[in-house]
Amino acid sequence: MTPDLMDAGAERVARHIAFDHALQTESGGRAAGYGRHTTAGEVDTTHGRILYLEDVSVSFDGFKAINKLSLDIAPGELRCIIGPNGAGKTTMMDIITGKTRPDEGTVFFGSTIDLLRHKEAEIAQLGIGRKFQKPTVFEHLTVFENLELALKTDKGVKASMLFRLDSAQCDRLAEVLHTIHLEGSVLRLAGNLSHGQKQWLEIGMLLMQDPKLLLLDEPVAGMTDEETARTAELFLSLKGKHSLMVVEHDMSFIRTISEIVTVLCDGSVLAQGTLDEVQADERVIEVYLGR
Repeated sequence: MTPDLMDAGAERVARHIAFDHALQTESGGRAAGYGRHTTAGEVDTTHGRILYLEDVSVSFDGFKAINKLSLDIAPGELRCIIGPNGAGKTTMMDIITGKTRPDEGTVFFGSTIDLLRHKEAEIAQLGIGRKFQKPTVFEHLTVFENLELALKTDKGVKASMLFRLDSAQCDRLAEVLHTIHLEGSVLRLAGNLSHGQKQWLEIGMLLMQDPKLLLLDEPVAGMTDEETARTAELFLSLKGKHSLMVVEHDMSFIRTISEIVTVLCDGSVLAQGTLDEVQADERVIEVYLGR
């Protein structure tokens, strides 16, 4: 895309922000409806679960990183995952996204999609987005250009040369910019953003793909207190519209956003419940929280 077309697109987005500052997604923040019938292209969640892992195990050079792990997540749920280093949190995400193949077990996305039959790129296309701890944005491009590149479009050479944002795509860009608190930074280079803003931009890039499930690894690591608070607001605004799995060590942040907390240890679920419940569990205190 030429610079003049990029500038024109950015101007259109800015106009949409001005007039549609409070755009909402279809669900409007309400809890996802579990009993509705699915249509073509949707993940089947009529059974009430969007992610389901059962008896999943994987070993590396004799070390069992995941050991008979079973858990499930409901549509629209924000699930927090905590646990000591080496508990298997990252490996679990690797399995869900196709980066690592388990030795045994079942991993389903909705009731019909067997994730173990798909490759990483296919899983992303199915609607699972992953954010790693370190933000990975295109620092030499603007906020607008980063989000534009993340759009679901034909990435072929000819299609890219002829591409122009349509009204619906401008609306989507405006909506995401508002959601990630960067509507005032449309033309800023991503490299000039603060650490927290880069994290939000990467989340925005995932949102441009309209994922059903977001996997977020230590999203507030390195953030200021203000950025952490705004990130909590962001995640709570996404709950219900998307399902979220958040791996984090910051207990204050977890307390702000959590309903159900799952504690992993030695590759399996050690405890699960509200934060108060798991913090009072003697096993969790022993292996993770300390006295």
